[in-house]
Amino acid sequence: MQELQTYIRAIPDFPQPGVTFRDLTPLMGDPHALRTAITRLVAPFRDARIDVVAGMEARGFIFGSLAAWQLGTGFVPLRKPGKLPAEVEAVTYSLEYGRAGLEVHKDAISRGHRVLLVDDVLATGGTAAASIDLVGRLGGVLVGCAFLVELPVLGGRARLDGQRIHSVLTM
Repeated sequence: MQELQTYIRAIPDFPQPGVTFRDLTPLMGDPHALRTAITRLVAPFRDARIDVVAGMEARGFIFGSLAAWQLGTGFVPLRKPGKLPAEVEAVTYSLEYGRAGLEVHKDAISRGHRVLLVDDVLATGGTAAASIDLVGRLGGVLVGCAFLVELPVLGGRARLDGQRIHSVLTM
């Protein structure tokens, strides 16, 4: 796993002072690192009978789409408010540096669908908790959450109410 960490840059004071941003663009730009990351991301869920992968805007779209492709499932985007054209389910939540919201088409996840939630980084857990809420509101069954990077110092895992969580890297 150590080799993947070399592709992740820590950018201090972005997007605001006191926040350290984890820049994954070097990892995404290297075909071997990207392939390795996605393989490791989905490995614990290969036999979990996933119906659909859901990913949060924006980097969750990248990793979630690739995870869905590897698992042979569809992908559901969880978007920022006002980006989806059909009827939506919406949730707002707090971030470490403000408030945010997510929306999903009401027909994107069917009752009983087995859902894998994918995002790039688990930090405070606010976005993941809101995403879990959206999946549940639509009747989806959350199988687990997969993150490329987990930042344990920020305590996000504790906000996810005992969900099955897989992180490729902890930093």
